[in-house]
Amino acid sequence: MARDQIVALAGGVGGAKLALGLAAILGERLSIVVNTADDFEHLGLHVSPDLDTVMYTLAGLANPETGWGRAGESWNFMAALSQLGGESWFNLGDRDLATHVERTRRLRAGETLAAVTADLCRRLGIASQVLPMSNDAVRTVVATAEEGELDFQHWFVRRRCEPAVTVIRFAGIEGAAALPEALALLAGEAVRGLVICPSNPFVSVAPILAVPGLRASIERLRVPRVAVTPIVGGQAIKGPAAKMLAELGHPVSAAGVAACYRGLIDGFVLDQADRSAKGEIEGLGMRVLVADTMMRTHADKRRLAGEVLDFVDKLAAAG
Repeated sequence: MARDQIVALAGGVGGAKLALGLAAILGERLSIVVNTADDFEHLGLHVSPDLDTVMYTLAGLANPETGWGRAGESWNFMAALSQLGGESWFNLGDRDLATHVERTRRLRAGETLAAVTADLCRRLGIASQVLPMSNDAVRTVVATAEEGELDFQHWFVRRRCEPAVTVIRFAGIEGAAALPEALALLAGEAVRGLVICPSNPFVSVAPILAVPGLRASIERLRVPRVAVTPIVGGQAIKGPAAKMLAELGHPVSAAGVAACYRGLIDGFVLDQADRSAKGEIEGLGMRVLVADTMMRTHADKRRLAGEVLDFVDKLAAAG
């Protein structure tokens, strides 16, 4: 069997951007395992922010200004809800709302999150396989110095990431099961390499790795495993990764992110702005690719994806 499948781990806007570049090259030869610890119930609906960001991005439906939500969105529902005194701190656009309503209906009818996701992706014309990290409920909880424990979306959206983070935990992780499809893929002979997209290492990637069985399956892979930095020049490309690195006691740098994956990955993709950190990261036991990791256009996404895949193949050839 040819080794032609790439497995990607992703969450958030940055992860979705690279996933789109990989999908443009690989199509059905790409499987993306997506963080679902950001999921929560809001207004009685099951909302899956990272799954939807990846799904909308791959379908060409994502809002180009925000990276999340749908393009051409309207906000009549939110305006009416606010007028009635409802909770309006988490924006659900009119088009986006249809996804949450349909997902919730099907989950309550007994379908799994993986089955619903696969069907939505098929209907949106997505060739790559999009897999939630688990069908079971796992929820990120952020412990803060000022306000105690907060559910992730309350910290991230409602409180705008302001309270300082002291600890992050994943409620329900001990009882969660990895998708059999993901475990079978990782145990098979078709995988060419694994790519950790430029996602937040603490709240997008760590929950995936914490699902029982997933990290061990990745560690057993005998093909290259590489990660792409979400930090450039000491700043997060998108989201609170830099703030979390600082508050959790890590260096706010690409090398700080690489250290989070020490022992798990073979290669690290470093932005050219941080090339001076190449030796430090190599000292962690990783090969390093220096590249332009900024993805402003579709061409940028495809270019970086191609460079990452070439890096995977070079690591494989080096043995």
